[in-house]
Amino acid sequence: MPDLIPDLAQRWPAAPDWSSAGIEGAGVAVKSVAGLYQMLVSGNLNAWNAASGLTGPGVGALALAEGDTWQARVARDRLLAVSVRPFSVAPGWRGEGFAATRMDAALHVFEIEGPGLGDVIARAVTLDPAGNSPSAAMLFADVNAIAYRHGKAECLRVHVDRGLAPYLWEWFEECVSV
Repeated sequence: MPDLIPDLAQRWPAAPDWSSAGIEGAGVAVKSVAGLYQMLVSGNLNAWNAASGLTGPGVGALALAEGDTWQARVARDRLLAVSVRPFSVAPGWRGEGFAATRMDAALHVFEIEGPGLGDVIARAVTLDPAGNSPSAAMLFADVNAIAYRHGKAECLRVHVDRGLAPYLWEWFEECVSV
């Protein structure tokens, strides 16, 4: 008797081993970044900054973030705080007027680096690669993402829903092999 419900998982490629996966070509190297602490903050961002010890409104699209702890703006009253160390503020609603949600397991982070980065950006987004936008939230290769430069102009970080990471990886494979 034939299967009534087909196994659609067979149509999807297996996700790579993120700890060792890498792609090189077209003047860029792409890798997965693990070990970052990510906190989505909504509400009174000044109160968040006071409670967390962070400063500023967060970088916008394709702008440069620096250091071991940084923030990317994703809406008028929302930002993604990212750090190599755990945050001092516990997740949840705070009486100061903001909510903080851990996103470590929800968002996968890719890093694209090299002199060919401008070509990758041009294929992935409709924004001017040299321009700046107040929000780092965007469609990147047709998926919702948060994208900004980190540490230097030729290094882009892209945060994407973990379930979409294998799709974006395939997109990178195609993009840098051209």
